[in-house]
Amino acid sequence: MDLADGAGAGASCPAWADVNKILNIGCGRKRIDGAVNLDISEGVGADVVHDLNRFPWPLPSDHFREVLAYDVIEHLPDVVPVMEEIYRVCRAGAHVHITVPHFSSANAFTDPTHRHQFSCFSFDYFGADHALSFYSRARFTRSRAQIVFYPTPVNKLVHRLANRRPAEYERRWAWMFPAWFLSIDLEARK
Repeated sequence: MDLADGAGAGASCPAWADVNKILNIGCGRKRIDGAVNLDISEGVGADVVHDLNRFPWPLPSDHFREVLAYDVIEHLPDVVPVMEEIYRVCRAGAHVHITVPHFSSANAFTDPTHRHQFSCFSFDYFGADHALSFYSRARFTRSRAQIVFYPTPVNKLVHRLANRRPAEYERRWAWMFPAWFLSIDLEARK
């Protein structure tokens, strides 16, 4: 189903959206049953085929209770409008699950389609109390941020220490003990 006709903020819900309150953006071949799967590629069986760089997305406002953005935000040129679209389609209190490459990960720079690398605190800019929150009207509260490491014996210890003191890890130890990716959970505040 291609809804890339520019419909967006006022878009009416397709039939599948009445029951599916989970949005899986940039699903690729990792479709999730029971979710609305959105991707730019027609060949992956997405429910909605749309370029995430075209705003607004062809989805209704204040609709989804959960948004999954696994390994997709780092590929998009402008993070702020993407987060604003995620915010727009979320209902109040919706949970947003994001995975992105940590800035210390070699993988963050190996993939030529990656445009961004992230810190444990990157998404805090969308919090109402952040000093630079004026860049966006999207408001989220971070409920969890986990720095994930490749599974090695040494990294088991590093994982524990880095997640206890993420600011210290990122300032002092990230280049000695590089992380793999970040797993971030946010809650939409409306």
